[in-house]
Amino acid sequence: MTIGKAAAGVVIAAMLAGCAGQMAGAPTAWYGAHNAVAPGPDRFVVCHAFGCARRTSVKLTRRDLNRLKRILRAGYRSPERERKAIGRAIAWAEKRVAPVVGSANDIGGLDMHNAGVAGQMDCLDEATNTTSVLLIAQSHGYLKHHRVASPVARGFFLDGRYPHATAVIVEKKSGSGYAVDSWPHGNGVEPDIMPLEAWFAASPASG
Repeated sequence: MTIGKAAAGVVIAAMLAGCAGQMAGAPTAWYGAHNAVAPGPDRFVVCHAFGCARRTSVKLTRRDLNRLKRILRAGYRSPERERKAIGRAIAWAEKRVAPVVGSANDIGGLDMHNAGVAGQMDCLDEATNTTSVLLIAQSHGYLKHHRVASPVARGFFLDGRYPHATAVIVEKKSGSGYAVDSWPHGNGVEPDIMPLEAWFAASPASG
């Protein structure tokens, strides 16, 4: 039993180190590695159909950007409030792009039967799209307490779990990373936001 716990500890420590390494990279490097396109100040390419098999460009109007700003401004008083506001902002963004992308009925969680279906998203799509919205917000100065980091992945079968990826933000004051994980939920539902360590140690999942 002791050996098992020790071995598990070594695996977890190694994965946390790898996770930190991923997070330390430039967010834009994620796009080149995942068949995606980095966002501009008012436009981003939404990944869908699993693994960014399909890409749909969406332009945010001035009204959209003002809406995004208002949602995030509600969190200016503290990092905790800003994380809640980020959750609302991502839910809003998913609803905003749904008519263009055809993702209104995107199913959350494990739904491999929808692989390749336009408008359906796996964790790579979700991590990419969430990061794009956050990078747009950051470029306009809408984030006060956090910066956007590169998405990270866990699993790879090494620890008995399927691969899974998430967008990441880092609290500026503490340096703590937080997962912003839209994948478990359907379109327009606020993502799970939690300390990255807790996300990394969470139950098995496949994205």
